[in-house]
Amino acid sequence: MFGIGISATAGAQAVDTNPLNRAPETRAAFDRFYVMDYDGALSRFQAIQAAHPQDPIATDYVLDVTLFKELFRLDLLDTTFYANDGFLTGKHTVVEDPKVRDQIKSLSDKAFDQADAALKINSNDANALFARGWARSLEAAYLAMVERSFGAGLKLALGAKNDHEKVLQLDPNYIDAKMVVGIYQYVVGALPFGFKILIGFAGIHGSKSAGMTLLQDSSARGVITSVESRTATMLFLRREAKYPQAGEIARGLADQYPHDFLFSLEQANLFKDAGDGPKAIAQYRLVIDNSKRPGYFPASHLELAYFGLADTLRGQKMYPASVDAYREAAFIPTTSPELKRRCLLAAGQVYDLMNDHDKARQQYQAVIDAGSDSVQAEQARKFQHSAYTGH
Repeated sequence: MFGIGISATAGAQAVDTNPLNRAPETRAAFDRFYVMDYDGALSRFQAIQAAHPQDPIATDYVLDVTLFKELFRLDLLDTTFYANDGFLTGKHTVVEDPKVRDQIKSLSDKAFDQADAALKINSNDANALFARGWARSLEAAYLAMVERSFGAGLKLALGAKNDHEKVLQLDPNYIDAKMVVGIYQYVVGALPFGFKILIGFAGIHGSKSAGMTLLQDSSARGVITSVESRTATMLFLRREAKYPQAGEIARGLADQYPHDFLFSLEQANLFKDAGDGPKAIAQYRLVIDNSKRPGYFPASHLELAYFGLADTLRGQKMYPASVDAYREAAFIPTTSPELKRRCLLAAGQVYDLMNDHDKARQQYQAVIDAGSDSVQAEQARKFQHSAYTGH
């Protein structure tokens, strides 16, 4: 879900940016990116990079798509994963692709070197500073989200923040630079103190309110950061249980990009979190129906919609339909091994809530068979011997 998008409302006279960000070919590439046609976006951005081989922002475009294509493959763009502090302490197994990891590192280094070359000529080159900071922020996202190397990721994010703060000092109208600074301010301000000590950043400070203020401006006026700024704001509002405000942003994004699977899914997630089961169920079913329409979503992870639907049905005590949805999610080809185990475990729990422990045991055994040394298997063994009661 997170990425860079062209703002339709950014004033050409009022906001400064690299001219390449406003080029028609760049807008066309981002249009593909925001319907999650990652391959289509990548080919267009690679053509822009070939036409501008010395411009670090062109390298950043390719890095951006490469990163988010991989995050989507790994099921790391579902905001549910980041809606609370469990992201920092929980276990979430992913299978890192070394080739993609090396490609992301190479692109980040290239953008950094290109920006440094420009800054040696003019240390106040705002475009080069912005591009260097953006490259740092994207690599930081990979380190934190995929490798869960929070200390290393935060150090890179600090460098990105410093670059973009300098951009704003040089040119307060370079609104895109407010996004990285705003995200950094909010995230650091929201980190538990014990976690800051753990990663050696106890002396680093942030402000959630200052971060949100910066994100509001980049959401409204950013040239290439409007969509990501709105997405980040939506996530932070969800984290704070401000569901109506988050939902308003989700609706706006889904209206702007109706063929983006994740924006449609997020509307359902927010209804669920807000406790509006009937609306959540209707929205999840709409996402599922649209996913089955050829070409409607260029990319999707249908299992996420089925899993959210199953959880919501379970909350509404619609147990048979919930089991069906969990099992649908478990056996979709794109379902990750971890999500499959979570689905089967939940199906077993629902069978126990229906007082059918024999069927529940079958699901628990399937969890164990799918990963005997996993957290889910440990829970399944417990429930095999003592039926799940909901507590």
